[in-house]
Amino acid sequence: MKLNIDSVLNEKDAWAAAGVALPKFDIAAMREATAKNPEWVHFGAGNIFRGFIGSLSQRLLNEGLAKTGIIACDTFDYEVIDKIYDAYDNLTLNVLLNPDGTTTREILAGVAQGLKANFADEKAAAQLKAIFRAPSLKMLSFTITEKGYQLRRTDGSLMPVVEADMKEGPAKARHAMSIVAALLLERFGAGALPMAVVSMDNCSHNGEKLMSAVLEVASAWVKNGFAPAAFLDYLKDESKIAFPWSMIDKITPRPHPMVEKSLSDAGIEGMSPIVTEKKTFIAAFVNAEKPQYLVVEDKFPNGRPPLEKAGVYFCDRDTVNMCEKMKVTTCLNPLHTAMSMYGCLLGYTLICEEMKDADIVKLVKRLGYVEGLPVVVDPKILSPKAFIDEVVNERLPNPFMPDDPRRIATDTSQKVGIRFGETIKSYIREGRDLGSLVAIPLAIAGWLRYLNGTFDDGTPLEVSPDPLKDELMAKVKEGKIREILSNPTIFGLDLTTTPLADRIEGYYARLLEGPGSARKLLQEELA
Repeated sequence: MKLNIDSVLNEKDAWAAAGVALPKFDIAAMREATAKNPEWVHFGAGNIFRGFIGSLSQRLLNEGLAKTGIIACDTFDYEVIDKIYDAYDNLTLNVLLNPDGTTTREILAGVAQGLKANFADEKAAAQLKAIFRAPSLKMLSFTITEKGYQLRRTDGSLMPVVEADMKEGPAKARHAMSIVAALLLERFGAGALPMAVVSMDNCSHNGEKLMSAVLEVASAWVKNGFAPAAFLDYLKDESKIAFPWSMIDKITPRPHPMVEKSLSDAGIEGMSPIVTEKKTFIAAFVNAEKPQYLVVEDKFPNGRPPLEKAGVYFCDRDTVNMCEKMKVTTCLNPLHTAMSMYGCLLGYTLICEEMKDADIVKLVKRLGYVEGLPVVVDPKILSPKAFIDEVVNERLPNPFMPDDPRRIATDTSQKVGIRFGETIKSYIREGRDLGSLVAIPLAIAGWLRYLNGTFDDGTPLEVSPDPLKDELMAKVKEGKIREILSNPTIFGLDLTTTPLADRIEGYYARLLEGPGSARKLLQEELA
C-alpha cells in the first residue's frame, strides 16, 4: 500500500492487516468544512506537530467533537510541504513505540491542508491572509523551536532579515514573527477579530517570547507608518488577541531505519526519509514515544476546540509556568542534555543504549533526584517525582525509541540557560550551597568538551547544528572558557561570579587529559 487518500478509502482491509488504524471520520467533509470555516492554523509542520498535535485533532474528529481540521504551515523549510504534505495527501503514518517492543500504528488525517508561510509566494500569501480574515478562526499555534521567536543576535543587534522586515513592511515579511504580525494585521483590518496565538514550543515562558517578538515587529511597523497605532492596542488587548503560555512534552526523534523496515515488511511503500536542501530529515511516517503532555493556559478569546477531551490540560498561567519549570529546568530537559553531551563524547547513537551505561545513569539520577528535586516547582496537576520516575525508568530506557543524543545536542547554546541556569539561580535565591552541585557542572563541562569536536578517544566528532557553533568552537579551541562561562545570554547569569566557574573549568581540564578522560571523570565524581 501507499500512503494516500485513495488507498485509505479503498484498501482498508490491507491497512488493517498491516496493523494500521484508519481515520474514523469523513476526510473530504472535514476538509470542506475547514476551507469554509477555518478554526485552527499551525506554524511548524515537523514531527512533533504531526505526531502529537495532529493526533489531538484526529482524536476530536474521530469522536465527533470537531468538524474542522488543522491548516499546517511551514515557515522555514517549504520543501517539507511539497514532499511530505502534498506528496502524501496531507496524511501522516504515526508509529508509537511502546516500551514492550510493540508498535501502535495509525494514519493521521487531522491536517486539512499544508501551506507554505511564504509571502514571496503570492498564492500562498493570499490564502493565508484570507484564512486570517475569517471570523471562525480560533487559534494559531506553533512548534517552530525556540530560535524561531528570536529577532536579535547574541550581541543584541537585530537580525538582518528582521531589520529588513521592519523597514519594508508587512507586504514583504520574511521572518516567522514578521509573517505572524502581518497576518494579525490582516485580522485587525477585518474588524479587529479575536483569536488566540499559542506557542506550543519547548521553551520557558513561550507565550511571553512569542508576544514580545510580535509586538516588537508591530511597533516598528507603526513607527514606520505601515500600521495604525490602534493595531498595537489590538495586540495588547487580551479580549482580542491572547498569547497563552503552554508546556509540551513528547519525545519525537527523527525517522529511524528500524521503523522504516518494519513498515516496509508490512507492505507499506514510500516510507524512505528525505533530506531537504535545508537539512530537514523527515519521512511520511513519524516515530514517537507514547507518553505525551500538553498543558495550556485557558485563554482563548474566540473559543477553542475541546482539546481537554483529547488529554490536554487547561489551567491558569501560574500552573502552566510551574509545569513548564518542572519539566524544562528539573525533570526531563536537563537530564536529556547532560546525558547527550557525554553520550556523544562516548560514541553513543541511541539514548536507550546510554541508559545501559551505569556512569551515565548515575549522572542522570543525581541531576534529577539529588540536585533538581530540592528546588523543583510542584504544579500539583503533575507529580515531579512521578514524572522523573517515568522518564528514568520508562521513557529514556525504551529500546524501541530510537532517539539520538546528537539530535538532543542540537542548539545546546540556546538551552543551557534554562536547563541548568534556572536551577543554579534557584540555589542562589534559596541560599543553598552551590558547592553541593556536581551533575550540573559536569554537564556544562561536558558540553564545552563536546565543542572541541572530538570523541573521548580523540577521534573527530561532528558537532550538531547550533546558531553559536562556530563562535563557541573557536573560543573553546583558543582556551577562552571563561568568556563563555561569563556570558549571561547563554547561562542566564554570569557563572564566573559563582564558585561553579572554577569547578567547571577544573572538570573541563580533566576532560582534556587524553583518551578515556570522560569516562574517568564520571566515575571519579559520581562514585
